[in-house]
Amino acid sequence: MTNPTKKRIILNAFDMTCVGHQAAGTWRHPSSQAARYNDLEYWTNLAIELERGAFDSLFIADVVGVYDVYRGSAEAALQDAAQVPVNDPFGAISAMAAVTRNLGFGITAAVTFEHPYLLARRLSTLDHLTKGRVAWNVVSSYLDSAARNIGMDRQIAHDARYDLAEEYMEVTYKLWEGSWEDGAVLRDRERGIFTDASKVHPIRHEGAYFKVPGFHLCEPSPQRTPVIFQAGASARGRQFAARHAEAMFVLATSPETARKLTDAIRAEVAAAGREPDSLKIFALLTVITGPTDEAARRKYQEYLDYASAEGALALYGGWTGLDFSTLDPDQPLAAVENDSLRTTLESLAADGEAWTVRDVIRKRAIGGLGPVLVGGPQTVADALETWVDEGGVDGFNLAYAVTPASTTDFIDFVVPELRKRGRAQAGYAPGTLREKLLGDAGGRVRDSHPAAQWRRHYIGRESVADASRPSGFDIAARAGHPGRRISA
Repeated sequence: MTNPTKKRIILNAFDMTCVGHQAAGTWRHPSSQAARYNDLEYWTNLAIELERGAFDSLFIADVVGVYDVYRGSAEAALQDAAQVPVNDPFGAISAMAAVTRNLGFGITAAVTFEHPYLLARRLSTLDHLTKGRVAWNVVSSYLDSAARNIGMDRQIAHDARYDLAEEYMEVTYKLWEGSWEDGAVLRDRERGIFTDASKVHPIRHEGAYFKVPGFHLCEPSPQRTPVIFQAGASARGRQFAARHAEAMFVLATSPETARKLTDAIRAEVAAAGREPDSLKIFALLTVITGPTDEAARRKYQEYLDYASAEGALALYGGWTGLDFSTLDPDQPLAAVENDSLRTTLESLAADGEAWTVRDVIRKRAIGGLGPVLVGGPQTVADALETWVDEGGVDGFNLAYAVTPASTTDFIDFVVPELRKRGRAQAGYAPGTLREKLLGDAGGRVRDSHPAAQWRRHYIGRESVADASRPSGFDIAARAGHPGRRISA
């Protein structure tokens, strides 16, 4: 296991159920299997590989819109498979869980496009089937194309999305934590009682956005509330994360810019009345490695030969809301206020460097929203330690340049070096994903988490049993028949 004197680095693979995630065009590389994204075996093999490397989780991104800002159309995104076509991220989870025992699964789902009553059931189901290895990456979406296709004129304004998200979380917490008491499920074969209805409660939620009168459809899962991931780094997003997130995904160009973010985030977590260590912070990186620095550099140059400028600009158009086709390629970009990913351009400029459109193509055609780290095992390990020790992050979402080669290279070359240094786990701690990430026994959210306030809220209040009316048939069926069996 890891050296207790050094901070363990949390490792997540960052992927998406599509062809081109953060590296536009590299799906054409001869070793890439990205085009097999529809093949279940691709996902199960990836899960097996990640567990071989003792990765903490597979973090699966998602969007339900298309990148149609660049050139006013989704043509470039379609041509380069830049996050379209894209499948539902939930589909392969059960299969991946079946071939692994410890790997966690962080699943992205937007609060703006799915009712909380339905999403709560989907996440509880997977938490049951994975034995408590599920995290929910809470996002509010950022694409107008997604909003239009569910009947809206455009997406909800940025800060208003977080107002909706606050109520959304309250509904899910009530369902997961409060609706079913501990001990409600009896599985009593002798008496013929599976669930004690007196310990199941309607939540009677009525708010500005949602009305949910009933109780949760699922019995309590191992974690009840899945581990809460969050990926917003705007001021409003950080406020939301400080209240709810147990892991947060941030964009930073360097350890120095990461430190400013991590210090600010942890201060906000403490101000929200939570322990600073109750939230883990992940930075996005793409690592290209090999046995030596020179081998890694050659590999990077080879991958660049397959990178697509059009695909990169299609992605950045969606991420920033800017049509890069209308801009001077050598004009410095300036952060703009809009309802897309506000922090994208801000993160690029955080080091004081003036990025141009040409810089985006050159530096981020591979890597997407995050920087690229190129080097042999020692060089990469040194850099990762710097990000953790000086940047204040707890770990990384590792995107691929070419899949699954980037993942296999990291496991074969970098993981052994990190283990030598006491930074990476060689095996897994027991328990649920929450227990593995936070080290908390029991798998439930901490008392300081806002979900915890609903644990006992409904005890002694209206139950499902209270609504039952007497039935002559029910009385007859019960009389003289243990287990309520009806005689022939």
